[in-house]
Amino acid sequence: MFFQRADIFLLVLCLICAVISVIAVYHTTHWLADQNVRAITPTKMVIVQVFSVFLGIGAFVLFTIIDPDILGEQWKWLVLMIVLLLAALFVFGEDDGTGNKSWIRFLGIGIQPSEIIKILYIIISAKQMTALRQKGDVNSFFAVVQMAAVFGAVFLAIMVVSSDLGNAIILLAIFLVMLFALGVKLYWFAIGGAAVAAMIPLAWNYVLKDYQKKRLLAPYDESVDPDGWGIRWQTTQSKFTLASGRLTGADPGHRETVFTGKHTDFIFSSIGEMWGMIGCLIVLTLLMILIIHCFRAGFKAGRTYDTLLCVGIGAAIAFQTFINVGMCIGITPVIGIALPFFSYGGSSMATLFAAMGIISGVKFKPKPERFIIQY
Repeated sequence: MFFQRADIFLLVLCLICAVISVIAVYHTTHWLADQNVRAITPTKMVIVQVFSVFLGIGAFVLFTIIDPDILGEQWKWLVLMIVLLLAALFVFGEDDGTGNKSWIRFLGIGIQPSEIIKILYIIISAKQMTALRQKGDVNSFFAVVQMAAVFGAVFLAIMVVSSDLGNAIILLAIFLVMLFALGVKLYWFAIGGAAVAAMIPLAWNYVLKDYQKKRLLAPYDESVDPDGWGIRWQTTQSKFTLASGRLTGADPGHRETVFTGKHTDFIFSSIGEMWGMIGCLIVLTLLMILIIHCFRAGFKAGRTYDTLLCVGIGAAIAFQTFINVGMCIGITPVIGIALPFFSYGGSSMATLFAAMGIISGVKFKPKPERFIIQY
């Protein structure tokens, strides 16, 4: 039954990405350890990555079997879970070295609550948007304010508790894409854009910290770090790393760049160093197929709620990929965004498999005629 109705193609695609990730993490961390980089423990990191893949497979199966409607019906508990995760982050959160209070560590195991919160938000928001569609016009002032209020609450909570600008931006992208998929008129996007533009000076002067301002400006203004030894150092090293791989990858004896993040946020550069442009193209192709599959599953779902779930998850992966690759090649700010399915990190890997399980669950259940999305 499971193999007949589940999205096996999606599972296989995720496993291919995960296998490449484990290999890349293995080679990158062992090479960094050989260069005497402190805090790099290759064996532990590979074990964590492999364990998270197996945990993710279990999550994929579990969320395939669970009807996505059940998740939406428990939205109050999901809201409580977000509150508890943020509260735990506020009390026990640790700085990850970037100025963001993003991690909770227990017995040597790190959990990044923002990865879980993104998926919870997608479910809650999809349920809310579907309910508003059933009640009436989603373009009414009252409906738009309600949707914006839920997004704004989660967005501000993440910024206040953890200062995690990267994941807050991903949350904004998810919200906008879900609104568009719901059929919200473009004039609301224009009004929202004008409101955001009006608030940018206030956010710049009173909300963003100095290091966040420098990160945002660094890719576009060399005067922020003219020597390249400060805020732009990781990006500069990342570009050298990518260039060293050329077409098919650099020989291990000719790998020279050593910098933090080669196995996490800059794994794309490490893949380019090991396997060259061909390796990078394979990674981008796999992610592109994955993103297209998410959106395709959503628009074939036939129900507003299911469509929004798939579109929200697809948007998260798409924008994370764009920002991460942009960080590696120097066109987007370095704001701590992992490359989906490839960067080292148990929280990200397991959560992404769970998210793919939700999409598989949309295919797994029968499709009723009601709740068909209207444009």
